[in-house]
Amino acid sequence: MDDEDIAAFTTLADPSVYVVTATADGQRAGCLVGFAGQCSLDPVRFAVWLSKANHTYRLALAAHTLTVHLLPRDRHDLAARFGSRCSAETDKFDGLAWHEGPEGALVLTDALAWFTGRIHDRYDGGDHVAFVLDPIAAAHAKETADHQGDQAALTLHDASDITAGHPA
Repeated sequence: MDDEDIAAFTTLADPSVYVVTATADGQRAGCLVGFAGQCSLDPVRFAVWLSKANHTYRLALAAHTLTVHLLPRDRHDLAARFGSRCSAETDKFDGLAWHEGPEGALVLTDALAWFTGRIHDRYDGGDHVAFVLDPIAAAHAKETADHQGDQAALTLHDASDITAGHPA
């Protein structure tokens, strides 16, 4: 197989990117995630894949819940903040609007939509681990005062210029 063939496929797919936040042991972290999706219909479950090199992954190992945020297409700045900085070295939440969600979850106010899920299971896939989540709460832009009307979500193509901020 040629790497260009799979690259062409993934470029056409152009999935949404997500910001995943975690809290545990009095700490908070968040990262930009390009690998995620619903993985079960009944019960509804969603999987997010976190890089083992990422500080958010290490904090997520101790967390009970994760919050998954879709970003509006016009918030590339949030994607860059969570994708290019390391939570171990900087507070990515400093100066951002956020509120506490269910079970102490950290919810970004400027998200297009979000849900918090209890961690059901984890699956090692190589350099990433899937955190399978059972959703317990969700909201979308129509339910928040900060967004009006329908907006498109930020995609992998929109965020392709962001270089990962986790340590090498």
